Amino acid sequence: MVEYTTQMNAARQGLITPQMQAAAAHEGIVPEELRRQLAEGRAALPANKGHKCLKPYAVGRRLKTKINVNLGTSRDCLDLDVELAKVQSAVQMGAEAIMDLSTFGDTRSFRRRLAAECPAMLGTVPIYDALVYYNKPLAEISAQEWLAVFRMHAEDGVDFMTIHCGMNRQTAARFQRNPRLLNIVSRGGSLMFAWMKATGQENPFYEYFDEILAICQEYDVTLSLGDACRPGCLADAGDAAQIEELITLGELTERAWAQDVQVMIEGPGHMQLDQIAANMQLEQTLCHDAPFYVLGPLVTDVAPGYDHITAAIGGAVAAAAGAAFLCYVTPAEHLRLPDVDDVREGIVAARIAAHAADLAKGIPGARDWDDAMARARHQLDWEEQFRLAIDPEKPRRYRASSRPDCDEACTMCGKMCAVRNMNKALKGETVDIMED
Repeated sequence: MVEYTTQMNAARQGLITPQMQAAAAHEGIVPEELRRQLAEGRAALPANKGHKCLKPYAVGRRLKTKINVNLGTSRDCLDLDVELAKVQSAVQMGAEAIMDLSTFGDTRSFRRRLAAECPAMLGTVPIYDALVYYNKPLAEISAQEWLAVFRMHAEDGVDFMTIHCGMNRQTAARFQRNPRLLNIVSRGGSLMFAWMKATGQENPFYEYFDEILAICQEYDVTLSLGDACRPGCLADAGDAAQIEELITLGELTERAWAQDVQVMIEGPGHMQLDQIAANMQLEQTLCHDAPFYVLGPLVTDVAPGYDHITAAIGGAVAAAAGAAFLCYVTPAEHLRLPDVDDVREGIVAARIAAHAADLAKGIPGARDWDDAMARARHQLDWEEQFRLAIDPEKPRRYRASSRPDCDEACTMCGKMCAVRNMNKALKGETVDIMED
């Protein structure tokens, strides 16, 4: 039996793993096609060897667009039952990944429970957890302690981890020479910038990148190379710091691939609509077409309370232009920790964006869903329409709240319903608009 270390290593040996079989079936493609994309690094299949209940998914721009849901405890909102309810809701609604961003409480127990129970891909940002784990001032955490927490997350079964390794001392210096309107808005990026400034040391995730790769090989962890310098407002999009970091991430991608470690690249935050497609193409060039994982992008800064919509607009454009993985944004973005309802709205918006992009990309089978909905509408089959909906509960609730006299139609048109009347006219039946 041929042994392998990571999914990429197996793919490069010509092996098709059980995870590849399952992920290819979800995509509706032959496993060999997925194996080839994994071998080239154009797709990633995050699958930690310790995550036994994982339902495998592959991420790549030639595949179905996947979505990620962020959640986790904080000092102000420390209710594990609420966070677990969010996880369950997210999985039921079709989220392929859960990212635990917990910053307070018994984070390891929560993380291990997720790895034991959650079938979605599991992601974390170890830099957050280091502050909880060591419970000491930021500047007193050593480089090796940062790496030790990374290893701990790998041991706990995390499939992909975000590390802000692209912002080294050189990038940080360039950032300081080119002031921004909103500075660094990445939480992990700001913490690493502060640590580097306080200690005078190089970013340990950059300096000891080879040690990180060795851990990834051991557990088959996929690296999500974080965008510490992502723009947090339209004015900062595409500046020198963002592009320099992207160049560094491309260099680190090649180093990771040389060790058969899978990579995803994280991308912008806030960006004007007309800049998104060019930014996706730039990433493909600088980062060698590694899967691109974007937050939004949010296409305007003036919609607090509605940023799930601004992100869905940007996400659809980004994924149609090459992004592979969308991080959902909820209505609570910039305002508070999202509750269960916020999570639901964020997931629906992200799934709409992902599906719209899959239609534009010509993903096999994507249009079948829409065509089935069109047939159900043609037939005025309301139950089938609810079944096919991204969120069946809301349309069912809307119809129940406003019942028409004419049961075939809805209260918007009643007997003037175009679909109803065309069906009758084409059958040679009387179109009875005014009759009771």
